[in-house]
Amino acid sequence: MWDNHRALRTLANLLLGSSVMMVLYAAGFWLTHSPVFPVKKIQIQGEMKRVTPEQLRYIAEHELLGTFFTLNIDKTRAAFGKLPWVREAQVRRQWPDTLQIEVEEHVAIARWGENGLVNSRGEWFDAASDQPLPVLYGPAGAQKDMVAMLAALKPVLQPAGLKPQRLWLSPRRAWRVELDNGVQVELGRGDVEKRAALFAAHWKGTLAALPYHIESVDMRYPNGFAVRMPDYKAPPAHGQKQ
Repeated sequence: MWDNHRALRTLANLLLGSSVMMVLYAAGFWLTHSPVFPVKKIQIQGEMKRVTPEQLRYIAEHELLGTFFTLNIDKTRAAFGKLPWVREAQVRRQWPDTLQIEVEEHVAIARWGENGLVNSRGEWFDAASDQPLPVLYGPAGAQKDMVAMLAALKPVLQPAGLKPQRLWLSPRRAWRVELDNGVQVELGRGDVEKRAALFAAHWKGTLAALPYHIESVDMRYPNGFAVRMPDYKAPPAHGQKQ
C-alpha cells in the first residue's frame, strides 16, 4: 500500500477533508455558543392593554437563556405564553443581536361561569378581569358555540334596549338567557334567534308596559309565549265574591 501513490494521495485527501470538517465544526460551534454574540436588544410589538411592561421585563430577565444563535425560539415563545393575558407570542431573530417578539393579547368577551374567561375566538383562558362581562354557563367545549350565540343575540335584542347578561346552554342544547333588566327568557333548541327577535318585539310593544314584575318569559310555545309575574293576581271569576 505504501508504494501505491494513488492510494496514499486518496488517504491524504480524506484525512485533510476530515480535518477541515472538524475545524469548521469547531469554529461553527464556537461561533454559535460564544458569548461574543449575546442578545442585546429585545423588541416587543403588539397592542397591549393587559400585559404590563413589568411582566415582559421579568420574562426577558429570567426565561431567555442562551446566545443569539442558541436561544430556543419555542421555549421563548412558551415563556411569554405563560402570561395570563397573552394569547400568542411570535419570536424572531434579527441579525446581529436583536430578538423581535410580537404579542397578541386575549380579548375577553365573557366569563366562563366562575372559572376563567372566554376570548373573542371562543377560547377559554385563565385570567382576572374587573370588566362587567356577560357570563356563560355550558358544557365543556361549548365555548365557541356560546360566543357565537352571544354575538347573534346582541343585535337582535338591541332594538328593545336590552343586553344579554347571562347565557345558559344545557347538555341537550337548549338555550336560556338572562337580560340586563333581570328577566330570563327561555329560547329552547330551535329557531333561537327568531324567538329572541319575537321576544324583543313584544317586550318593546307590550311586556315592558305591564304594571307587574316580570321574572321570566318562555318563548318555546309555537303560537305564543308564557310570562311569569310573581306579583300578578288573577281577577276573581265572574260572580265570585272578592
